[in-house]
Amino acid sequence: MDCSASVAMTVCTQCYTDLFETALDRRMDTTVAVTRCEGYEGDKVAEAIGRQFALLGGLGRFVKRGDRVLVKPNFIAPRPRRQATQTHPAVILEVTRLLKDFGAKPFVGDSPAWSNVFACVRKLGLEENLKRLGVPVRQLDKPRWCKISERNGKVGISEVALGADVIINVPKFKTHQQLVATFAVKNMFGCVAGKRKALWHFSRGKTREEFCELLIEIFRYLAPAVTIIDGVEAMDGRGPIRGRTRPLGWLVAGTDPIACERVCCELVNMQTGDVPIIRTAEQMGFGCGERELIELIGDDFSQDICTDFELAEPVPIRFSLLHVCKSICKQIVLLAKSAAGRKKKATGDTEK
Repeated sequence: MDCSASVAMTVCTQCYTDLFETALDRRMDTTVAVTRCEGYEGDKVAEAIGRQFALLGGLGRFVKRGDRVLVKPNFIAPRPRRQATQTHPAVILEVTRLLKDFGAKPFVGDSPAWSNVFACVRKLGLEENLKRLGVPVRQLDKPRWCKISERNGKVGISEVALGADVIINVPKFKTHQQLVATFAVKNMFGCVAGKRKALWHFSRGKTREEFCELLIEIFRYLAPAVTIIDGVEAMDGRGPIRGRTRPLGWLVAGTDPIACERVCCELVNMQTGDVPIIRTAEQMGFGCGERELIELIGDDFSQDICTDFELAEPVPIRFSLLHVCKSICKQIVLLAKSAAGRKKKATGDTEK
């Protein structure tokens, strides 16, 4: 090998090493920004989210100008904003607005458990505001089979999600009947296309640990740059859909999802050992393994702990084949209704 080739190889190797170390540093950053946000009105959300990005090093730490950025909210089912089932539209709008102002190309996407992303956006009254911002909405469909691990093999992850340069994870702070709570990690399960999610409940739902391992491996594969958890209004009780709306008043953000989940537990006096995702992550060596390693920045919440946050009655994770079949049939009906509604709206717009 001549000298120039040797130098080129050394430079190339060093570039890959630097890229890996940069990604590793970001992934292992256990800083969590907690900002007070008393409600969704006026400029409260804009100020709180702006502070979070500033505290975490600025938007430029996560995104470059021109990047296609998937803003991934929690759109589990078409429910109005007052029910705290979905990420609040004010949070979604502010994240996308900041990205547009920065020079990135954001789009909002999800693959809801029920209906589709367009029905969820309409139910939140978000459609027109996103149009005004020039932010498209995408269904996370077109599965590509990606090998996430030796144990769990290949998962059908949406090509739309995989095509993004950056993912920003924007979940909702909720209880969960199957997993106790859903804060950061599980939201990325929405990048698995369509009703394949129900099939994974069947095939990997024998134990909570087995299912949580799958969730963590999907999160790790997709590697969101940052997570921003909407806890301004949270859901307790029978989450993630039929619970009670609880004013909580916090936004929680960070690059380590497990560090964020641990802080969310503190906010509502929940034991981390009772949350299967945190427990499984600890066993896998994924994310922040100890509370002492977390650096909290932003607003102090030590005197504002919610002590009456009600957990859900647990139900099995595993879906029966009958449940899966019923779920698919119900989804077909919902999608047909949504398509008919969109067609009617398009016809009305044309006639105008």
